[in-house]
Amino acid sequence: MTALLVLAVGLGLAALAGWLLSRRGGVLREADGAVADPELLGLSRSGPTVVHVSAPWCGPCVAVRRVVEQVCTELDVAHNEIDMDADPVAARALSVLSLPTTFIFDAEGRQRFRASGVPTAEALRSALRALLA
Repeated sequence: MTALLVLAVGLGLAALAGWLLSRRGGVLREADGAVADPELLGLSRSGPTVVHVSAPWCGPCVAVRRVVEQVCTELDVAHNEIDMDADPVAARALSVLSLPTTFIFDAEGRQRFRASGVPTAEALRSALRALLA
C-alpha cells in the first residue's frame, strides 16, 4: 500500500513538472527586437517574415509547417523554414534550444515575436496583423 502511494505521488509530481515545463509551448512572446542578418535567414525586406526552425526528424515541426504555410498564404506574408541539421549556423544565430521554434521578423529585420512549440494559427495571425497595420 505504501509503495502504491509513493508511486501515485511520484506520478503526480512528474505530471505537474511536465505541465510547468510545457505550459509556455507554442505561445508567441514578444522578442527583444535584435536585428538579424536578412541574408542568413532569408528575410523579406518589404514586410514581415515568419521563420521557423525545424528538422526532418521532428514530429511537431510538421504541425508548425502547416500552420505557418496556412497563415502566411492567407495574409500574403513571406516565410522561410530553416533545417537545424542542414544549417546549424542560422539556428545558433537565433539561439534555438528546442524544436520547433518560430520567429516573426519585421521589415527591418528586427525579431518581434518568438515561440517554442506549435503556435496557434490565431496567435500567428494576430502578431502578423499588428506588423502589417
